[in-house]
Formats: sequence, C-alpha cells, structure tokens
Amino acid sequence: MGNRGMEDLIPLVNKLQDAFSFIGQACNLDLPQIAVVGGQSAGKSSVLENFVGRDFLPRGSGIVTRRPLVLQLISATAEWAEFLHCKGKKFTDFDEVRTEIEAETDRVTGANRGISPVPINLRVYSPHVLNLTLIDLPGITKVPVGDQPADIEQQIREMIMQFITRESCLILAVTPANSDLANSDALKLAKDVDPQGLRTIGVITKLDLMDEGTDAREILENKLLPLRRGYIGVVNRSQKDIDGKKDIKAALEAERKFFLSHSSYRHMAEKMGTPRLQRVLNEQLTNHIRDTLPAFRSKLQSQLLDLDKEAEEYRGYRPDDPSRKTKQLLQMVQQFSVDFEKRIEGSGDQVDTVELSGGAKINRIFHERFPFELVKMECDEKEMRREISYAIKNIHGIRTGLFTPDMAFEAIVKKQVIKLKGPCVKCVDMVIQELINTVRQCSDKLDCFPMLREETERIVTTHIRDREGRAKDQVLLLIDIQLSYINTNHEDFIGFANAQQRSSQTNKSQSSAVNQVIRKGWLTINNISIMKGGAKEYWFVLTAESFSWFKDDEEKEKKYMLPLDNLKVRDVEKSFMSSKHIFCIFNTESRNVYKDNRTLELACDAQDDVESWKSSLLRAGVYPEKVMVESETTTATENFSMDPQLERKVETIRNLVDSYMAIVNKCIRDLMPKAIMHLMLNNVKDFINAELLAQLYSAGDQNALMDESQEQARRRDEVLRTHQALKEALAIIGDISTSTITVPMPPPVDNSWVGGPGGARRSPPSSPTASRRMSSGQRPAPRGAPPPPNRPGPLGPFNNSADSPQAPSRPNRAPPSIPSRRPPPSPTRQVPP
Repeated sequence: MGNRGMEDLIPLVNKLQDAFSFIGQACNLDLPQIAVVGGQSAGKSSVLENFVGRDFLPRGSGIVTRRPLVLQLISATAEWAEFLHCKGKKFTDFDEVRTEIEAETDRVTGANRGISPVPINLRVYSPHVLNLTLIDLPGITKVPVGDQPADIEQQIREMIMQFITRESCLILAVTPANSDLANSDALKLAKDVDPQGLRTIGVITKLDLMDEGTDAREILENKLLPLRRGYIGVVNRSQKDIDGKKDIKAALEAERKFFLSHSSYRHMAEKMGTPRLQRVLNEQLTNHIRDTLPAFRSKLQSQLLDLDKEAEEYRGYRPDDPSRKTKQLLQMVQQFSVDFEKRIEGSGDQVDTVELSGGAKINRIFHERFPFELVKMECDEKEMRREISYAIKNIHGIRTGLFTPDMAFEAIVKKQVIKLKGPCVKCVDMVIQELINTVRQCSDKLDCFPMLREETERIVTTHIRDREGRAKDQVLLLIDIQLSYINTNHEDFIGFANAQQRSSQTNKSQSSAVNQVIRKGWLTINNISIMKGGAKEYWFVLTAESFSWFKDDEEKEKKYMLPLDNLKVRDVEKSFMSSKHIFCIFNTESRNVYKDNRTLELACDAQDDVESWKSSLLRAGVYPEKVMVESETTTATENFSMDPQLERKVETIRNLVDSYMAIVNKCIRDLMPKAIMHLMLNNVKDFINAELLAQLYSAGDQNALMDESQEQARRRDEVLRTHQALKEALAIIGDISTSTITVPMPPPVDNSWVGGPGGARRSPPSSPTASRRMSSGQRPAPRGAPPPPNRPGPLGPFNNSADSPQAPSRPNRAPPSIPSRRPPPSPTRQVPP
C-alpha cells in the first residue's frame, strides 16, 4: 500500500489544511498537494470518481470546471462526504454531493458560466480509498461556451498557474491516448513550471478508445516522449457506461481485464490501472510531505513567535472588568501623551523613513516654507520704483520738491509691512494642520477603542482650534507693532547719507558669494523628448551664480551649466499619467533656457521637495513668476516716466526701503517660530499632559469610552485561535517519526520534446498516432522495422536519421523481450483477447 512509514502523515496534513483554512491562514502555508491538470474531456473527472468509487461530479456542462475542487480522500470504516462550507453536515447520498457542488459553484460564480479561483473543499471518507489530497482544476478550453468571457482560456491558464507554480505541488498531467501527446496542454503547462520533471506524473486515459491496430505501449514504457516520473495508463467508463449507471467497482474490474487481455499491455498490467495510480500518488505525496516537513515546521515556528507576545496579552483578558478599563484608560492617555511629545520633539525609536512628519515638518515650515512665502510677497523691481515715484510726486503735490521726502519712505515701508500679514497667518495655518495630523497619527494606537479615539481627537483638536485664534491674534499684533513705529535709528539701518552707497556694497557682497553652493540634490528633467531618451534623473548643484547638473553625485561628468541671469520659476500642473510634482525655470526675455527648450521642467517625488527647491532658488535670486493683469501693466507702463532728479530720489528711497525691510523680515523670521512655539506647541503639550485625562472623565461614561471595537474582539479571538492551532500543529509534527521508506527519484530523461518556457516544441521520433494510419487497410509494420523513406509522420519528420540535429543516429531494432515483466499465464487471471 505504498509508503507505510508515513501513512498517518497525510491525514495530519488534511487536518492542518482544514484548520488553517478555517482561520484564514491557508494561503500562508505551502502544504503539499497534487494538482490534476488536463484539457476538457480528458477524463479528469472520471479518474477522480474512480478514486472515490462513486459518481459525485456534475456532468454535461462543465459545471465543476468553473472552480477548483480540493478533494481530500481519507481511508475510514464508513463512507460519507462533507464540505468545508457545510462543516458538520455529513452527505451519505453522493447525488446530494453533486447537487451541493453545483449550488456552491453558482453561489460564487453566478449563472453565466464564469470561473473563480476560490476552491470548493470536499472531504470523502471511505474504506475504498487511500489517503490522497488532490486539486481538480478547471479543464483547459479554447472556445468560450455560452456567456463565458472571450478570454476564458487565459483566465483558466492563470488560475492553473496559481496552483502548479508552487514548488510543493505535484502535477498530475492527464492526457487522452486518442490525441496527439506531443501537443498536450497539460504536459506543456507542467514543463513551463517544472522543466526538470521533478513534480510531474503523466496519466494516459482512454486507452480503450484508440484506433484498432494502435497502442500506447512505448509511451507507457516511457521510451517514447519520456517523463522523469513516467506514465500510468487508466481506462475510465465511457459515456454509455455512465448513462447506464455502470457501477465503478465493475468498471475497475473491466479496467483490469483490459490490461491483462491486451497483447501490448499485459506484460505491464501490474503497473497500470486506477489502483496502481492511487498507490503511486500516495507514495509520492507522503515522500513529498516528508521532504517539505522541515521547512513547514520552520514556517509554523516563525508564525508562532510572531504571535506569542500578542497572545500573552490577550490571554485572561476580560473586556467588562471595570478595574481593567480604568487602568487601561490611564495607560492609553499616557501613551498618547508620550507619542505626541516624541513626534514633536523627535526621538530615536519608531523613526519615519518615508516622509517628514511632526516636529520635522514644522521645522521645515519655520525655516523653508515661511521664508519662501515672505520672499514671494516682495514686489517686482519696476513696480516698486513706480510706487515710490508716485508717492514722491503725490507728497510734493503742485510744488516741485528739492529734497527727497521721508514721508514717501514711511508710506512704502508700511505698505510692505502690511503685506507680511498674509505669510504670517499662512504659517500659523500650516502649523495647525500639521499638529492636527500629528494628533491623528498618535491616536492610531487607540483604534481598538473607537469611542476613546473619537473623544480624544475631539478634545485635543478643539483645544488646538481655540489656540489657533489666539496665535493669529498675537502674530497680527507683531505686525501691528512694526507698523506703529518706523525706527530709522536702528543700528542696521543705512540712513539717508549712506543710501547711495548701498548699490556698490550689494554688488561687492554678491561678487563674494559667486561660488557659494546653496543646494545639491537629485532632480528629474521632465521635458526631454522620447527620441533623446525621455525623462532622466541628474545630480543638480545650485550656486549663487549658476544651476548645473551632473550625471551622478560624484560631480565628475558635468552635463550642463545654466546661468541664473533673467531666470524665474513657475509651477507646472501635474500630468494625469505622472506621479511626480513639477516646476519649471524660464527666461524672462523669452530665450531658450536649455538647448532648444524655452523652459526647463524639473520633477520631484513630493510637493515638499518642490517647495524646498523653490525656496533655495529664491536664495539664489531666481524669483517666482508674478501674474499681472495685462491692462494694468500696459497702463502703468504708459504713465510711468521719470526725470533724472526724480530717478535719484527713487533710488534713494528704494535703498532705504530695502534696508528697513531687511530689518523687519529678520525680526519677523525670528519671532514667528518663537511665538508659535510658545502659543501653540508648548501649550498643546501641556494641555495633553495635564488636562486631557480630566476632560475625558468629564466627557461622559468612562465604561463606554473603553468599549472595544468589534474588529478588536475578532482580532483577539483570531490571534488566540491561531496561536493555539499553531502550538497543536507543532506538537503533532514534533511527534512524527520521519523514518520511512525512501523511493529514489528516477534519473533525468530527455523531455525536450515538450516545449519549455520560451522554447519551441520539437517532434518526437515516433508516436502511437503514427500507427493510426495503419487502420485504413494497411498492416502495421513489424516492431523495429525502419520507417518508409522520405515520409513524414503526423508529428513531423522522424528524428532518428543521420542528418538529424537533435537525435544521434542509432539502428532500428526490436526491443528484447522481457519475460520477467509478463505475468505467468494463468487460466484464472488470463482472459483471451
């Protein structure tokens, strides 16, 4: 009966399959199985029914082929069947089994004859079976039937591949004998995933339906079209036998008589037939399970270790215990406070390596985004000079002034200071949003208590919004303080006397900063044509004078250097097909920026990176584009003109404004982070540490707050159940003795006749179908006779000629007789042909 030393192992694996399927872990455990693969009408269903000894599979419309059938055969004293989806219900009438398969198939796939990879698990107990686990996969079909989709063949192939690509899956390739074996879809699929033939067993069906005068002897002897594990022939019931309700037991007797009585098969009758196939499959499966047992045990141990800590926390857990709820509420609030402070202040544990968040994001807002918003508010040079000239003229009125009026300076400065309110309020808004995001991230650990999470988020967010109003008031107060008094005695202010010298000083400072490196990093040039290779990533170096890019960060091979004169930046709308964020650089004088391109489009993976690069470009003097209304620009240009005396006054006021606004900007850039930190961040941290718990207690029923979610309850039960199942499985596997009869792997054979992955199929030297042409009045040639010259067989030319590139020349001779393989003549066993 095969590999007796491991006979008890297959029922164990069947139990493990059911246990882990029930807890949703089957997909994580690579349990050994046998997959039955073959075309439609190849006889797969009849082979399975012969194993069971009962008619239980639907017929006529390919109903069972729409879903995989996991068939577990278990040797028992009684006979019954049960489904995994109907656990506990025993089916003793196999007509009901057929009806249940049809109903379960329609429940998942509907009535349109579609297919589904979700298997039907059927377990059959019987005294007439060996312990086997098989997966009957949908038959390979070429043409859609009924309402099946046009790509039904591709869908079925993908489904089959999901099962047979697993290294632990044995492949039972079923092929009818009355078809061309060299074109077998089952063997082709098996070769694609098992090119060495280590997992493939060939089954030849319908031997009794071959044309008279033909046989499959050389195939079954594994001489023609060989497989490493060889072939086993079976004879199933015909459609007439099925319609006539022929008993399967009688069919197995007829199968045995066929092999004993057929002149081509009687010498191998003991190695043919359904019983022999059952024993071989059982032996192969037990050996395979033994080989995969160490890896199987390692997987179970790894999963058990992953669940140990969580299962220990859940063991003895009482959801309704009031003392537990109080204690857990305190722990949750403390943990929330610690997590919030770590995210704001930074810590070494649980560091996010994907994106900036919490305190790091707020730091970027303070020192990159806020300065960028301040610079964006600066006026265009021409617009600024025009405003100054109008202010001077309006102050002098009808008179022509001899001196530069300081009131013009004050008016322009106040106008520029008022513009700072927008960036300051926006900075507060960005910090508020990041604080709220941080609160939500910290509350993720409260997911198991939905009411507690909701109430915590509500209380903290409400406090943040309350502080938002006060913070904005304080920030606007800082701007109002700057407006209240223009301090022209500031130590950094240049004054009227030195205003004329500022231009030369600025030029000197700029010349000294020519070679200063402002930023380095990777950017993608997005507007390179496909003909030139498409978008490429380069290493960019931004200095105070140029924008260069290199092949890599070693900066050895410079690709291009772009001067910063007359350059500006503008945003580019993100394309539908691209996941990157884009901005572009262009020349204000409508010149080409890079080769034949008017713009240079640069792409980053994140919007934050775009803002950071734009901020760095601002430091280098590359300002963002300002959109102006055309009519206003035209009118202003027409009306704007200055005489030399007025131009000197404008230049003086311009230098004074620049000097004073530099002082104001420096002050605001310093005070804003300090004010927000004091009014917002530190205050929120203190509130969470000191008042959050009291607010939660006053919010309502504490017991309701600590009611766990249904998902958490299911998770706890699932963890405990899985943990227990893993422990039991490891305990059982640990008791298994692996001392067993080892069947050595057959030696490799030349199976290149089956087209492998990407390879072409070549014709075999001969085929049983070659003798079918003898049935039309010709006598079959004697075994070993040479083939007729220049006559190709049905599979192509014979490959045993001297000029064949694939097979060496060898003489044709009849194989020697093997009397030991023939059963001795016996009147009780021998049936005359």
